[in-house]
Amino acid sequence: MATMMRPKLVRLQPDLHSFEDTALVGRYLRGDERAFGEIVERYQLRLLNFINRTIGDREKAEDLVQEVFIRVWKHVARFDQSKKFSTWVYTIASNFAKNELRNRSRHPLTPFQIIEKDWGEDDRPLQFEDTTTRPDDMYHKRHLRELVEETANKLPEHHRGVFVLRELEGKSYEEIMEIENCKLGTVKSRLNRARNAFAVIIEPKID
Repeated sequence: MATMMRPKLVRLQPDLHSFEDTALVGRYLRGDERAFGEIVERYQLRLLNFINRTIGDREKAEDLVQEVFIRVWKHVARFDQSKKFSTWVYTIASNFAKNELRNRSRHPLTPFQIIEKDWGEDDRPLQFEDTTTRPDDMYHKRHLRELVEETANKLPEHHRGVFVLRELEGKSYEEIMEIENCKLGTVKSRLNRARNAFAVIIEPKID
């Protein structure tokens, strides 16, 4: 009588898309290489947009994103898993962007023109979403987003960071404080100045 072969048990790999960031870090540190790939996939485009909006150079931003992930890969074991991973990785990206701006030779920027605007410090970040799907509305929204990003890139460097983080990335004040390594009063002051300068620059361009 032939001996029956026992079927081999196949251990299914979990779907990492549903894992929280900190759980992914833990899995990677325990040897799951896929977890780091999921982190890269999750943050690559977000960081590219953030750095590009900050420095205004997409090609250089792509290079800096790679540098960010190399830094994360090298130092992820030092990450405090009681903290928010997104804040940590955005802090790294912000530092790379600031270094890039410091290394550039730029013409002096125009000083601020402070004007009174009904834009409170606790207002929500800029919103671009709407419920329309008509081609002309979609074009207008895309054009507006490009105009906002172009205008943000014209802000003075020391105020641009908080503006991009708050208005384009939707970060909380607490996250911005940690990423920019400054106090709440400083964040609000820089954001207020940036918003006023932004309004002055963009107002003539809006129909």
